[in-house]
Amino acid sequence: MAFGTFTTPISWQEGEYTVTRTNSWSPPGDHPTGAGMLLYVKDGILEKVEGDPEQSITKGAMPIRMLSLPEYVYSPYRILHPMKRARDKRGDDAAWEQVSWDEAYDLIVENVRRCTELYGSNSIATFVGTGREAGNWGPTMSCRVFNSPNIVYMQSGWSCYGPRMACTSYVLGAPYPELDYASQYPTSYDDPRWQRPEVILIWGKEPLKSNPDGFWGHSIVDMYAMGTKFIVVDPRLTWEAARAKIWLQVRPGTDAALGMAFCNVIISEDLYDHDFVEKWCFGFEQFAERVQTMSPAEAAEICEVPEEKIVEAARMYAKAKPAALQWGLAVDQKPNGIQMGFCCLAMMAITGNIDNPGGNIMGAIDIGGLGSGYTDLDPQSKINEMVGVNEYPAMVRTQQFTHPDTVLDELEKEDTIFHMGFFTSANAIANPCNLPQRWEKALDKLEFNVVMDIVMTPTAEAVCDLFLPVNTYAERDMYVATHYGACGTWIGAIKKAVTVGESKSDITIMRELGTRLRPELWEQYKTDIEYIDDQKLCTLKTPDGRPLTMQDLFDHGSYHVDYEYRKYEKGLLRPDGQPGFMTPTGRIELYSTMLEAWGDEPLPYYEEPPTSPRSTPEYAEEYPMVLSTGARTWSYFHSEQRHVPLLREVEPWPLVDINPKDAEKYGLQDGDWVWLENDNGRCKMKLSVQPGQKEGALASQHGWWYPEREASAPSLFDVYEVNVNNLVPYKTIGKLGWGAPFKCLMCKIYKAEPSADIDKIEEVYHG
Repeated sequence: MAFGTFTTPISWQEGEYTVTRTNSWSPPGDHPTGAGMLLYVKDGILEKVEGDPEQSITKGAMPIRMLSLPEYVYSPYRILHPMKRARDKRGDDAAWEQVSWDEAYDLIVENVRRCTELYGSNSIATFVGTGREAGNWGPTMSCRVFNSPNIVYMQSGWSCYGPRMACTSYVLGAPYPELDYASQYPTSYDDPRWQRPEVILIWGKEPLKSNPDGFWGHSIVDMYAMGTKFIVVDPRLTWEAARAKIWLQVRPGTDAALGMAFCNVIISEDLYDHDFVEKWCFGFEQFAERVQTMSPAEAAEICEVPEEKIVEAARMYAKAKPAALQWGLAVDQKPNGIQMGFCCLAMMAITGNIDNPGGNIMGAIDIGGLGSGYTDLDPQSKINEMVGVNEYPAMVRTQQFTHPDTVLDELEKEDTIFHMGFFTSANAIANPCNLPQRWEKALDKLEFNVVMDIVMTPTAEAVCDLFLPVNTYAERDMYVATHYGACGTWIGAIKKAVTVGESKSDITIMRELGTRLRPELWEQYKTDIEYIDDQKLCTLKTPDGRPLTMQDLFDHGSYHVDYEYRKYEKGLLRPDGQPGFMTPTGRIELYSTMLEAWGDEPLPYYEEPPTSPRSTPEYAEEYPMVLSTGARTWSYFHSEQRHVPLLREVEPWPLVDINPKDAEKYGLQDGDWVWLENDNGRCKMKLSVQPGQKEGALASQHGWWYPEREASAPSLFDVYEVNVNNLVPYKTIGKLGWGAPFKCLMCKIYKAEPSADIDKIEEVYHG
C-alpha cells in the first residue's frame, strides 16, 4: 500500500484564494474516475478550478464537465432548500413551497411508518440511477433505512454494466476486469512493475469521452503515444477508431457473432496460450467446439465487415504480448449481451491476458460500497422477496436488485405492493426508462414520492411530492474509488471547499433519516466521516498496518492498494486461500456451470436482434434504419448538466449521426431537425451528417431535456419530445433477464419542423 506523492497539503493559501485539493465524482454526475482538481475559493465563493498536476492518474487533465463546476454550483436552476407540494398538485411547478429540513424529515418518517403499518416495508421502493455517487448506496438507503429489499434501477434488462458484471461473476467468479492503466501505482506508468499493452482491443466503447466506470479515458491517449496499437469494433468513427490499425465497422447488435469468430480464429490457428488454458480454464474443448460453429466467413456476412479483417484482428490481438480488451456498454445493450460478454472474457482467458501486467487486471477487494445494507434487513430473509426474483432469479440474485421490467409490471397492477417511492440519483423518465410515459403513469400511482437532486428534473416535476436538495462534491467530504471499488486500485479524497444554501450530502440525508427511522443502526454516527470510517474503507490498511481513515486521505490526498498480479496463482481470489478462481470449478469457466444452473446455455451463442433487416424484413421495410442510442458526449453525463451554459454552448442540441449517403437518400441535410420513429414512439433530434457513420445505421445521444422550457405538466421540460427511449420496446430482453436493444433498434427518419423557441434559446446559450 502507498499514499499519493503530493508535495503540497490538501488545502493552502495562494494570494486571495484558499486552494483545496479534491477529486471529482458527483454530483455533478460522472463516473468515479476521480479527476484531480484544485478548487480556488475567495470570500467563500468557488471562482475557478484547475487540474491537479500532482494527482497520479489524471495528472492535471480534466474533462470539460469538471471545468464547468463553478457554473454548476451557482446555477440559477439549482434548488437549495427542501420543498414540498400536495400529491394532487404533482406536475404543477407553482405548487412547490419551501420547508425546513425537520418538516421534510417528519413527512418522510410519517409516510414510511404509515406505509409500513398498512402495507409492509416492502411497499417502499428506492429508485436509483447509475454513475452518480448516491447510486452506490441505494441498497443501504433501501435496506438499512426503510427495511425494504426493493431497490430499483429502471432500465429494461438492467442494460448498463449489469450484464458485464454478471457474466464476469459467472465466468471468472470475480468483479469486472479492467485494462491495466497503472492506476494502482503512485508513480503511474513509471512503476517498473507495469507493462504497456502492445495492443488494446476496444469493443463498443468510447473511453476518451465517457471515462467509463472509473477508467481514466485519457490514459488511452497516453498509451497510444507510447506505441500501443488499437483494434476498434464500432459502427462509428470515434477518436480511437480513427487511430486504429484495424477498425471493424460492425452492424449494431451482431457483436456476439463477431466475438465467436474471433475465438474461432484464435483457437483454430493455435494462437491461444496452451499453458494458461491447461492450468486455469475449464471446458476448453466444449468451448472450442462451439465457436467453430461461427466461421469468420459467416460472421463477416452477419456483421457486415470483411472476413479478412476479422481474421487479421483476431491474430493481432492473440499475438500481442501483452494485450488488453476494453468492452463497453454496447456489449450490454442487446438481448444477446451476456453471450457477447462471455466471448470477451474468453478472449482474455485463452490468450493469457488475465491479471497480468498490461492486460486485464482483477480486483480482489471491494473498497467502494459503504456497506450494502442487505444484512440489516429485518428479517434477513426479506432479500428473497425482491420483485422479480422468481421470474428472473439469475439477475436478481446476482445483482441483488429488483428486476426493472417486473417492477413496471408490479406498479401497473391494480393491487400493486408499492405505495411509496424514494428517488436518489435517478432522473428516471429522462434517462434510463424505456417507454418513459408508461413509467410516469405507473409511478404517479404511488401515494408519496421523495426525490433527492440538484435541480428540478422531469421526474421530480412529474411524480414527486418532496424535494431534498443535495450538494456537489465541492461542498462535501467524501472519497472516490475507481470502478465503484469493484476493481479497486486507488482511492482519492473529496474535500469540502464551500457551503451553498441548505443542501446536504447524500450520506448526511441517509444518516439523519436512518437515525429517525432505525436509530439502533444509525444513532452512533454523528458525522458522515464517522460512518464512512466504520464501513468498508476501514478494511484497508495503511502502510504501517492500521485501518485507513478519511483523515489519512485528507492528509495524503490519495491511496493506492498494494496490487499483485496473477492473484489466481497465489490464492488471493478465494477466501479459502487456494489457487484458482471463485467459480464452482475453481477455474475460468469457458463452459459456464453457473449459466447452465440458471437455465441458459453454458456456451456462447449468437441471436439476431429482435428487429433487424434479417430477423424482421417486413418491419425493416417500414423502419429501415438501425438505431444505436446513448452516444457519449464531451459535455454531459446521462441526463445531467443541460442547464450549464458552458456545456450547452459546446453541445447545444441533441444529435443523431447519419452517413452522407443515407442523408441524401432521405432528402436530409446537416443541421436539419428530424423525427426518429418506430411503432413504439418517436423523438426529435438535430441531424449531424458524419462520413464515418456506418451506412444504414444511426447513432443518437440520450438523456436530453430542456431545463429552459416549461416545467409544469404536460411539458415537463419537453422531455418526451426529445427522449430517444420512446422508441425502446418493453421487456425485449435476454433469457436470464439481462440486456435490452438500446443499441440495435429499427426506426425511420424524416424531417421535422424546429420548435418555435429555437432562435430564442440559441440567443440565450450562444449569443
